[in-house]
Amino acid sequence: MIDLNPIDDLARRLSTLVPPSVREGREELQQNFKAVLQTGLAKLDLVTREEFEVQRAVLLRTREKLEELQRTVAELEAQLAQSPTLPHH
Repeated sequence: MIDLNPIDDLARRLSTLVPPSVREGREELQQNFKAVLQTGLAKLDLVTREEFEVQRAVLLRTREKLEELQRTVAELEAQLAQSPTLPHH
């Protein structure tokens, strides 16, 4: 779920930029700004910070596993290079 506090804050700041002659409807304008911002953000393909952190952790574990496998392969290749060749049947 996206945190709506920054959207509320931005809508509030946008409504303060409206000229004084139009400020009678400031609360309504603020709600309209908020609705437009929420609609725009809803159209974006965003993930929450929590989802991002979970995927980041998965990627880190995957990278660590890959590095471990690369070390193992290098060790096995070194062992193969040092061992005498097997006789053919």
